[in-house]
Amino acid sequence: MSVEVRLDQGFIGRLLRARGSLARRRFQERLDHVARIAAAEAPGSMGQYIETDIRYGARGLEGAVICTHPKARLVIEGTRPHLIRPRRARALRFEVGGDVVFTQLVRHPGTRPNNFLARALRQGR
Repeated sequence: MSVEVRLDQGFIGRLLRARGSLARRRFQERLDHVARIAAAEAPGSMGQYIETDIRYGARGLEGAVICTHPKARLVIEGTRPHLIRPRRARALRFEVGGDVVFTQLVRHPGTRPNNFLARALRQGR
């Protein structure tokens, strides 16, 4: 006795799409995990600007964790020492030791890089 099973092309296509959606869902879970770590590591309100994106690339699914904050690049790369001058007013106003100080030039020492996205990627593996 022989049993013959025929699968139509529509069934095969649905089966492949179902398997693909499972892989995409698992990939999205891993990507969301990394995004949560990045949001926790991000300074200030920068964690609210973390987004994820999944695309089909040359080697299959590719994911990205993106920070859309306007100053994200300055935080990730750091800044060099620079001068700060007033734009609208004649002087900059600061409080130093309880006293109000006005100055026309401030020498900013720069900031160290804080690559919180790379740290999140390493921790999320």
